[in-house]
Amino acid sequence: MRLFDLKGKVAIVTGGNGGIGLGMAKGMAEAGADIVVAGRNTTKNAAAVEALGKLGARAVAIEHDATDEGSCKALVNGTVQMLGRLDILVNNAGINIRKTPDVMTLDEWNQVITTNLTSAFMCSNAAYPEMKRAGGGKIVNIGSMMSIFGAPFVPAYAASKGGIVQFTRSCATAWARDNIQVNAILPGWIDTDLTKRARVEVHGLHDRVLARTPAGRWGTPEDHAGIAVFLASAASDFVTGTAIPVDGGFSVSG
Repeated sequence: MRLFDLKGKVAIVTGGNGGIGLGMAKGMAEAGADIVVAGRNTTKNAAAVEALGKLGARAVAIEHDATDEGSCKALVNGTVQMLGRLDILVNNAGINIRKTPDVMTLDEWNQVITTNLTSAFMCSNAAYPEMKRAGGGKIVNIGSMMSIFGAPFVPAYAASKGGIVQFTRSCATAWARDNIQVNAILPGWIDTDLTKRARVEVHGLHDRVLARTPAGRWGTPEDHAGIAVFLASAASDFVTGTAIPVDGGFSVSG
């Protein structure tokens, strides 16, 4: 369907070498987009590029530190130099440190906020001139269920992901005049390396998630392919400033 066709489009996915980031990258690749995998782990970057190439996509990797402003600018510049343009930015890079607020250190707090929230600002700020020059673009920010709920063991993560939603709304209203749509995805409990550790660190988490999720399972990275294509394509040209849960119904279940 033409509305969802991404042929000729170029997408950056930060943290695109695994988990939800790679799941979204695969969806956009299958829709025809060229993909830039941005991440610090060069081995994982190369594996992701290989996997995307098997889907028929033109994919490249750029080593990227999401916490460094210069690296964010170099990512955008490198993308334009290699692939000629930038149409889609997915701000997906993120970390978590699971500690209650009374024991979390300032350094740990800053690590999470910088990686999850400030990086989205820096990459979006760097991408804006290219998207404006091209006549439009799409920015997709990755929030979380913790953009909605509170939990005692994720104070910095929850603050960063709540901030992602408000940052998304600010960008959406600021850049609508430039035909740039900015939206957020709020993943639920997804089976990734990060949540595998959570299931070890948080007693009973696995069973509690299954009990509350109407779909009756944990999500997968591939569950984010469709929403990524929608928010990256012409199908969402009149959708901006939203925060869409992808959670199997977790957020609406009592």
